[in-house]
Amino acid sequence: MDPETGYVIDIKALKALIEARVLSRLDHKNLNLDVPDFAETIPTAENIVRWCWQQLAPAIPRGRLCRVVLWETERNVVEYTGG
Repeated sequence: MDPETGYVIDIKALKALIEARVLSRLDHKNLNLDVPDFAETIPTAENIVRWCWQQLAPAIPRGRLCRVVLWETERNVVEYTGG
């Protein structure tokens, strides 16, 4: 945690990271056809959230990423904690 701001990670930096590593690769794509990482893996919510973790974790300081939450619908939410 930054002692001056109290942030674990700057929200603007986090937003840019998510855009670059996740949204730009998945948004408005047919995951089965357009995303090579899902050519051999069924893009279920569970697999997508795990994939998101794998994209973000290397770019976030160790110990600061604790959970990724994917809201597929209002009633279907998946959480991944890197296990």
